[in-house]
Amino acid sequence: MKVVALVSGGKDSCYAMMKCIEYGHEIVALANLLPVDDSVDELDSYMYQTVGHQIIVSYAECMNVPLFRRRIQGSSRHQKLSYQMTPDDEVEDMFVLLSEVKRQIPSITAVSSGAIASDYQRLRVESICSRLGLVSLAFLWKQDQTLLLQEMIANGIKAILVKVAAIGLDPSKHLGKDLAFMEPYLLNLKELYGSNVCGEGGEYETLTLDCPLFTNARIVLDEFQVVLHSPDSIAPVGVLHPSTFHLEKKGHPGSTSLEKEQGLVFEVHGDGLNRSESTHQQDNGIVDLVEHTRDRLHLSKTEKENTFSICCWLEDSSESSTGLKEDLETVLTEIESQLLKHRFNWENVLYIHLYIADMNEFALANETYVKFITQEKCPFGVPSRSTIELPLVQAGLGKAYVEVLVANDQSKRVLHVQSISCWAPSCIGPYSQATLHKSVLHMAGQLGLDPPTMNLRNEGAISELNQALTNSEAIAESFNCSISSSAILFVVFCSARTKQSERNQLHEKFVTFLDLAKSSRRVSNVLDPMFLYVLVPDLPKRALVEVKSVLYVEQDTETEDETTQDHSGDGDYSYWGYKPEKWHQDCLQKRVVDGKICVAVLSISAELMRKLHGASGEEEQQLERASRFCVYLLNKTLYENSFSWQDTTSLRIHFATSLGVSVERLSNIFTSAFRELNDMSHGVKIDSSKEPIFNLVPVLGAGNSSASLDNIFTCELFALRS
Repeated sequence: MKVVALVSGGKDSCYAMMKCIEYGHEIVALANLLPVDDSVDELDSYMYQTVGHQIIVSYAECMNVPLFRRRIQGSSRHQKLSYQMTPDDEVEDMFVLLSEVKRQIPSITAVSSGAIASDYQRLRVESICSRLGLVSLAFLWKQDQTLLLQEMIANGIKAILVKVAAIGLDPSKHLGKDLAFMEPYLLNLKELYGSNVCGEGGEYETLTLDCPLFTNARIVLDEFQVVLHSPDSIAPVGVLHPSTFHLEKKGHPGSTSLEKEQGLVFEVHGDGLNRSESTHQQDNGIVDLVEHTRDRLHLSKTEKENTFSICCWLEDSSESSTGLKEDLETVLTEIESQLLKHRFNWENVLYIHLYIADMNEFALANETYVKFITQEKCPFGVPSRSTIELPLVQAGLGKAYVEVLVANDQSKRVLHVQSISCWAPSCIGPYSQATLHKSVLHMAGQLGLDPPTMNLRNEGAISELNQALTNSEAIAESFNCSISSSAILFVVFCSARTKQSERNQLHEKFVTFLDLAKSSRRVSNVLDPMFLYVLVPDLPKRALVEVKSVLYVEQDTETEDETTQDHSGDGDYSYWGYKPEKWHQDCLQKRVVDGKICVAVLSISAELMRKLHGASGEEEQQLERASRFCVYLLNKTLYENSFSWQDTTSLRIHFATSLGVSVERLSNIFTSAFRELNDMSHGVKIDSSKEPIFNLVPVLGAGNSSASLDNIFTCELFALRS
């Protein structure tokens, strides 16, 4: 990509440019924001480093790249973490600056910044990039600061300290000192006081005088003054004011100073208002389309009122068949209507499962999706998401099928990093890496993407799995937890293109990764996760594997895994002719965590069907028996652990399309099983007047082992006690 680099003069923005080049991008322009008054060294800015701005004009000459500069008109008016467009805010100065760069150099598609740890700065750069249709590149994001400092010095960053403001740093002693000279001292301050060695806590700022990007010349600082801002006895604050400097041409020993190349420097003016931006208005044609296809709409909703799921799909028919765009618009409009009916909106949605019939139309699905789910509609953060191709048409469904997990409060905490970095794959679109709500962390589906290049690992399914798990671990660490110790459930989607030989190894490799992670972290309190493998036709980017993790991240509370808890004597479970038997556990995984969460994965194979009922009976009767057995075991699991069906947030029944059974038929079979359960008064009654509490999900296969995915049904239940 062609990149405009935000430069402050500091080491971070320069090293970020070097990383851009390392990953194959091209720096075609520089952008800098500076004070209105040249004599002012530092502004009271939450966003910009301005100390040493007098020298930045020379970067154009040193790199032979145009430099666009704008004087900061605004101030820090919008100080909440997530930024919204605010008149006269200093962030709008960046918008005007980058708008002009894009106007003059239309080929630019990305913006580089040196953000390492500041969410405040990263989110504002991402906001501007989103408004301008640019990609944010932040290759230093979340990197280990000690290693980063060592890399900068080893890779030729020649920088000096131009501001100090921390215990152990003295303006009279340390301003003007070379970064390499200061490295051991900065590392010592980290050990003594916990300082950030890269200055991310405001401990110090730097000015780069030379680096490998400066191919034409280096900057030589001839004279400077030390200006003491605060004579504090513990942490005095001081800045370096450059008095005179010159450029020294490279490749000619003893060369004289160069004339400043004014032709490469552009001053950007403007009032900061963006009159071209507008909020998306929903097309009235979508509403008409919903009315036209309402007879094809089907809904499923769980009974739970605090955290519940809504699922919507279309019955497919040759007479009324439409395309993906129309089907997805219809489904999302209906879900939006259901949310409004409960006085909710998209901001209340925690997670979205987006199922489509053809992954070749993924771009079209995204284009339609962003008409409904936007950052403007979700001020508390956009929901996390997984996108999977399912055999929808083969199951008699439409081209799109959507499930949303909804909360009736606004307490969710969202991680949404849109910048491309070395940390984890970016989420450039309106979906987040993870959403935390009531101690449950719902992680977006993770592919085996190399974060800085956003390319899939091309060594096969095992390599993709390892990278997907590495990405998941990086996201989990942002919530102070680990997938190796905090995971409750892993859902692993396997593409039909995965070789059987690799599929057989996936689970073993998965467990090995988790074991290594546990030993490296040396954690004592470890949950025992469950696994669900789902075979699907295709995945985004033609990936072979996608991992969706659900974690328990209760803070400052001892977590008890109550999987051994059993109250089987509390009730009579002899209904439908079933009695509790030890072999039932062979098809059922269950976890109860801290008395709050109950998760169960139940697989019914053809072999188990024979064990249950023999070969007798018509296919319809066998399916009815299988559905009853599923309901029996799930009800028993909930009741034994003091949960009810009203605690259920989601129940997915994955069924293989090879059965040749329609969704309508299966829905009737399972609905009848639940009604019979009610009539027998076992467990807690389910209100049969409401929609079914289960979602039927057509797949190619599913099970708790990657090597065996030929089950008839695989039920995935999640219950959360309020």
